Amino acid sequence: MKEYDIAIIGGGPAGIMAAIAASRTSRVILLEKNSSLGRKLLLTGGGRCNITNDKPIKELLSFFNNKNFLKHSFYSFTNEDLFSLFDFDFITEDDDRVFPEGGKSSDVVEGLTNLLKDVSISYNFEVKSITEDFVINDKLKADKIIIATGGVTYPQTGCSPDNYFLTKQPVTDIKYGLSPLITKNDLSGVAGVTLSDVVISYKKSSVRGNVLFSHVGLTGPGIINLSNEISEVISYNLLDDEPEIDLEIGIDLCPDLNREDLMKKFTDDFQNKGKTMLKNYLKQFLTNSFIEYFLNNINLDGETQLSRINRKKKNRLIENLKRFSFEIVDFNSKLSKITIGGMDLDYINPKTMESTLMPGLFFAGEVLDLHGPTGGYNLKIAFSTGYLAGLSASKK
Repeated sequence: MKEYDIAIIGGGPAGIMAAIAASRTSRVILLEKNSSLGRKLLLTGGGRCNITNDKPIKELLSFFNNKNFLKHSFYSFTNEDLFSLFDFDFITEDDDRVFPEGGKSSDVVEGLTNLLKDVSISYNFEVKSITEDFVINDKLKADKIIIATGGVTYPQTGCSPDNYFLTKQPVTDIKYGLSPLITKNDLSGVAGVTLSDVVISYKKSSVRGNVLFSHVGLTGPGIINLSNEISEVISYNLLDDEPEIDLEIGIDLCPDLNREDLMKKFTDDFQNKGKTMLKNYLKQFLTNSFIEYFLNNINLDGETQLSRINRKKKNRLIENLKRFSFEIVDFNSKLSKITIGGMDLDYINPKTMESTLMPGLFFAGEVLDLHGPTGGYNLKIAFSTGYLAGLSASKK
């Protein structure tokens, strides 16, 4: 039976980074279920790899509920540390999202893989059992183990619910994260239309961003970020069952104007521009390709001149501009980007990523109960926790 100082389970961004950090001083084996590394990493950023978010660390941490847990890992492995690993440059786009200059995820995966020359890699290796003395599949033994098996989304990349049960470590409820939403409404007539810089809300939660209509529902940064809020307040656990959803979200189509502002503007404009047709007037508020759908849904005729719109219809117009509702019936689980939930952080040391229940057992990346919004935040978690786990395991 072969023996190693450290065995790392999972060849995604967290596992690769853990292997890079640990291999500097230890004999490391990286166990990957697939025939290649970084399958999910290749998909990120639409194939361009939104490798991180370049906000200052203090500001970055404000985007996470578990910022105190993440603080040590973020400062232990910064964006500058990450960039220094590559022999090519990165560019920063809107909302501080960072991409490789060449625009290809494969460049990132290749760059990281090149740093694993001192690591033994076993491909097509599915871990099915880990004993208390760290024997894996009765085939190899390690002094320490780092589990970086990811979540449950994108099963084609090797993710599986079974990975949560490789040890007796406590696990929180597992849910979909950063997911498009499936609507009861028929959206085929507006598929491909984008609403820019709107506010989407569900109960007390709201997110500002873009909304994109698909044939089956809603997507875009604003929607998938709000999906995290929705998923967290709904009671379900993917380890047991699928969620049952029947809820309503609202979209504020004019977030920079309140109802009083709109009423004053409408009162003035409807008098001064009385011969203007409603569908033409709304072009200052809505994208052209959305106006007909909007008016049909609130039962107003776009051919009507402004001077002929009574107060009741004016109020209806204002209410729907400020809250245009959609009935949500499901998460689009096939396109869910991350997993919410994972290894319970109450039993993991944030300064080392080591289990407080089983010394020598470490966790990193999406398998942890950590998640953030879209925009490079979740890869930041993976790289920083992966590095800290690898460094801690190699020092111990």
